Amino acid sequence: MPNFQAHLARIQAAIREVTPQQVHQRLALGQGLIVIDIREREETAAGSVPGATWLGRGHLEARIGTLAAAEDAPIVLYCAGGVRSALAAAALAAMGYTQVESMSGGFEGWRSAGLPVQVQRVLTDAQLAKYARHLLLPEVGHAGQIKLLDAKVLLIGAGGLGSPVALYLAAAGVGTLGIVDPDVVDASNLQRQVLHGEDRIGSLKVESAVKTLRALNSSVRVVPHAVRFERANALELLRDYDLVVDGCDNFATRYLVNDACFLLRKPAVYAAIFRFDGQVSVFRPGVQGPCYRCLYPQPPPPEVAPNCAQAGVLGVLPGLVGTAQALEALKLILGIGEPLVGRLLVIDALGSHFRELRTRRDPACPLCGDQPTLSGLPDDQEFCASAPA
Repeated sequence: MPNFQAHLARIQAAIREVTPQQVHQRLALGQGLIVIDIREREETAAGSVPGATWLGRGHLEARIGTLAAAEDAPIVLYCAGGVRSALAAAALAAMGYTQVESMSGGFEGWRSAGLPVQVQRVLTDAQLAKYARHLLLPEVGHAGQIKLLDAKVLLIGAGGLGSPVALYLAAAGVGTLGIVDPDVVDASNLQRQVLHGEDRIGSLKVESAVKTLRALNSSVRVVPHAVRFERANALELLRDYDLVVDGCDNFATRYLVNDACFLLRKPAVYAAIFRFDGQVSVFRPGVQGPCYRCLYPQPPPPEVAPNCAQAGVLGVLPGLVGTAQALEALKLILGIGEPLVGRLLVIDALGSHFRELRTRRDPACPLCGDQPTLSGLPDDQEFCASAPA
């Protein structure tokens, strides 16, 4: 009869094992160690090794390439007691990984040694079901979904751009959505502002947004701000949020959003639409790249830059552009991909053309330049309401 203990002994003799103390020391030295927790998800509720990435044993061979592409990547696997990680180390060695080790004693050995433990939130059964397609993505997974649930996003405007942004961020599980908009729903909005319906005409847009988003995802906290976004309240409104999505349609508010985000070091996802054209970018203070003032040092005269109420807009365009904004916001929250920092995505809906323009920080910019002259929100700008697109 096959003997598991004998098999395990042969495996342990063939692989390299490392103690929890050695793993802790190497992590402290910043040696680029890839620590992978292969326990079942429910086991992680008791805590985990700080800095470890969870990748359940059942998916290890299939998904290890997303964490360690090089065959000589330094990998340490751990389970609860050191048995499953030994078997898993042998499996990775058979795949060609040359620097894979098993942590002896597993997580119980780590905890018994008095080493620091990171207690992570665990998704509920309802959340596991709701976000199942996210959890299948290695770039998101359980840890990424927790980031989304913990995120706080402020949306300026509940109109054409704000509608798809709010819907997709709420559906993705972004935990807190603040929405700033002082306006009421008008019949002319419904051609593009899909947050609202005919039964909401005359209602505050933020109240309509709350009803729609709670029906979509009741676990999302929606915070309505039925006020104008202006100099007097800009910093206070932004202060408690992680990032801002700008869905306004006037230059004064765009400059104000840009300046306030820069001063508070908050990333801002920018977009603008005009008739059949749109553009999207990300301004991220502290990261090499321009701010909005670098792209547009001065607003154009009103007669050459009419808003949607004056020039019109194809109803589906803000859906397309706003969805791109939502994508950028999710990338920023998750820390994945390449956000549109230093790049301007230009969309020509009639021609179905997508172009990317490289943008650079202006050394002479009064806000983010080499010798900035703006240290606060300017007094001489007339900031108007964030009239939604």
